[in-house]
Amino acid sequence: MNFQPVLLWSDLLLWLLAFAAIGLGACSTRAEHLRRAWARLGRNPVATGTTTILCVFLLIGLLDSLHYRPRLEENPAANETPNVTHYAVEVRSLLDALLFDLREQHERTYSAPLAIRLSTMETEETPNGVTQDYPRLAYGGAHLADESGHARDLLLRAAQGVVLAALLFGLLKMALAGHRQRRPAGAPGFAWQGVLYALGVFLLFALPIAFLAADYHVFGTDKVGQDVLYQALKSIRTALVIGLVTTLIMVPLAIFLGIVAGYFRGWADDLIQYVYTVLNSIPGVLLIAAAVLMMQVIIDTHSEWFATAAERADLRLVALCFILGVTSWTGLARLLRGETLKLRELDYIQAARAFGVSSGRIITRHLLPNLMHLVIIALVMDFSALVLTEAVLSYIGIGVDPAMMSFGSMINNARMELSREPAVWWSLATAFTFMLVLVLCANLLADALRNVFADNTSGQQ
Repeated sequence: MNFQPVLLWSDLLLWLLAFAAIGLGACSTRAEHLRRAWARLGRNPVATGTTTILCVFLLIGLLDSLHYRPRLEENPAANETPNVTHYAVEVRSLLDALLFDLREQHERTYSAPLAIRLSTMETEETPNGVTQDYPRLAYGGAHLADESGHARDLLLRAAQGVVLAALLFGLLKMALAGHRQRRPAGAPGFAWQGVLYALGVFLLFALPIAFLAADYHVFGTDKVGQDVLYQALKSIRTALVIGLVTTLIMVPLAIFLGIVAGYFRGWADDLIQYVYTVLNSIPGVLLIAAAVLMMQVIIDTHSEWFATAAERADLRLVALCFILGVTSWTGLARLLRGETLKLRELDYIQAARAFGVSSGRIITRHLLPNLMHLVIIALVMDFSALVLTEAVLSYIGIGVDPAMMSFGSMINNARMELSREPAVWWSLATAFTFMLVLVLCANLLADALRNVFADNTSGQQ
């Protein structure tokens, strides 16, 4: 076998969340009011378009969550045990295999986007003496024998990507037109136009970048010469893990405590309110920093637990998700408590209690289904907040492991680069752009979900 599969904790959690989301979506179609809400959401072009872009991010994250250790080539000169397979210590992912050229094509140091020379001047010895110049890149634009053809080559590659994107968009539009003709007249349908235009915008940017990335560093390189586009794509998984796994920890805790406080009231309500009031009174960054530093001490003193550096970085990432989840449940719990206090006074809840229906059955059959729209909206909105939180924590040095790529690490590494002359701005701009697209799509989807479920709730009332 040419590789050894590696299952990290974050891989397991991310894939479980993906399958759980599919399962919950299928189960939610059994309830009439949820089915109507999802159908109304599907008729919203903004919702379908943003969901399409988020699915692209999720696909990249899932590809980066299939890890393996490549097999080492046998060295006949080495004194090795026969018939024993050795694997590399470095852990790679399927995304690394797909982006092999971006990953391996390192330059010496900084280079600007689409440049063919380094951004720093170096001293070179020539037959005419010692000169200072900006050296040619080892990979970026190395196929160009004459630098005068640089601009023409960039335009040609970008034009090829735009033309291919236009052709694919046209084919998709023709397929959508055929689908609309087969649909009964006047029947409400899925907002495929949102998916179509979202894919069109994605292809318009992705394909020219793909054509250019074959021989150029599209977003430049960093201090150690690593491609910034590769770093941004690898950072997507970290953002998804922080946003999704943290909600996996936060939401059950918030649902349980919020419903218990609102339904049972009395001493249970007082105790839960006291707990989240105390938590909210502690500065969040200080609380997270203290927990992360304590976890880091445990990791440093038990290095024998980890076979690879990736496992060590992954444990810190999962620990950060746990810490964020434990400290971020209070807002949703307070919201669910208030809604539960209102729902428990409704006639059908009072009737169920009068007929002796158990509290557990009332909560699971009547309260929880009527609170799920708040949970779904909070999930999407908290995802955006958590992605931004990771960037802030990594910026101040208490986020993910330095060996793990993330948007926060990119921003942290870029802060000193802005003071250089000339300023190295492309790492910061790339991280900001990717984060902006991810968070903006999540926020737009949250707005659409809030409008749909608000209309659905008012319709039921």
